[in-house]
Amino acid sequence: MRGSKLMNHIDIVMKYNFDELTDRRHTNSYKWDSVTQDNVIPLWVADMDFKTAPPIIKTLRERVEQGIFGYTKVPDEYFQATSRWFERRHGWKIDPGHVIYTSGVVPAISAIIKAFTKPGDKVIVQTPVYNCFFSSIRNNGCIASENELIYKDQTYFIDFDDLEKRAADPSVKILLLCNPHNPAGRVWTVDELKRIGEICRRHDIIVVSDEIHCELVYKPYKYTPFLTLPEEISEPSVACVSPSKAFNIAGLQIANIVCRDEEMRRKIDKAININEVCDVNPFGVLATIAAYNEGEEWLSELLDYLWSNYCFLKEFFDSHLPNLKVVKLEGTYLAWIDCRSLGIPSEELENKLLKEAGVWLNAGDMYGKAGEGFMRINMACPRKRLEEGLWRLKKGLA
Repeated sequence: MRGSKLMNHIDIVMKYNFDELTDRRHTNSYKWDSVTQDNVIPLWVADMDFKTAPPIIKTLRERVEQGIFGYTKVPDEYFQATSRWFERRHGWKIDPGHVIYTSGVVPAISAIIKAFTKPGDKVIVQTPVYNCFFSSIRNNGCIASENELIYKDQTYFIDFDDLEKRAADPSVKILLLCNPHNPAGRVWTVDELKRIGEICRRHDIIVVSDEIHCELVYKPYKYTPFLTLPEEISEPSVACVSPSKAFNIAGLQIANIVCRDEEMRRKIDKAININEVCDVNPFGVLATIAAYNEGEEWLSELLDYLWSNYCFLKEFFDSHLPNLKVVKLEGTYLAWIDCRSLGIPSEELENKLLKEAGVWLNAGDMYGKAGEGFMRINMACPRKRLEEGLWRLKKGLA
């Protein structure tokens, strides 16, 4: 039940067992095995501690049984499954011919920046924002222009006046949009997206919309694909999507770039080949087809469980850490916590909690200077593990 008081457990019957305490230690998990300290609860990097949807596991098991893992040809069914999924769930009819597959959203973003900028150009980001945006910009020799979001009443808004000023700079070529936004938890409204599109169109800026969290949206909020806006607003623009976050298959290395303009697609395809991220593996292809064809029921229950985790976390902070404020969550499974009342720099707080309390969170300053004083918590884990992590957090701050 979304929005109800949930200090105990979700009081609905679920077909899938998201309470299962999966053991990911010693599996070469980046999330779990990146620290040598024993008994750490990692609530940092954005992957989930849940097994993926059973149809995906079944499909991959059958593929493993073949025992041969050579180069992969991406079949038509891959593009059709992707198109049907987005049309059914989001009213976005994707032309399969507009899709370019690659090995991940970050490689996609890096290739797109390479395609449409030269070293010294600027790329607008709306901070605090996903840290890999900065590395993708830097690795292409470009400069990040930070359009800081306005933080008010425990949520975020776009500073459109500042955005207009930054967009007027002729050295700005791209705006990297995070929709839904990580780590702010916003699901941008149609009106907000239209204003972004109008400003960028006015100044000949390409919008590159990272929509990797698009399935992780809670009622009554609604994800609007940027490319469903009227073409006079949404062109030129590119969208990046992947089933990796929603279905916990990031390690399978698969993502799609959607671009309607043929000449832009040609430039992106060239950049993808220059960056050598034009090949994907057989498991990512088959997992995407299975997710989009058979994963909807599992995803629906996942969203209920994630929302109840958020309610649990919020009530924990209200009861036990009232001086720390939980930012309102509309999408993603990443809680953003205002810790500025502690007067401790974010990175110092991350290290303190890891070493002294055995709980690992993300320091807010990694998402730009606008994130200083905040911490990010990954809530996509069984309730018991989340609860233990929160008690460790409280103890570490005592």
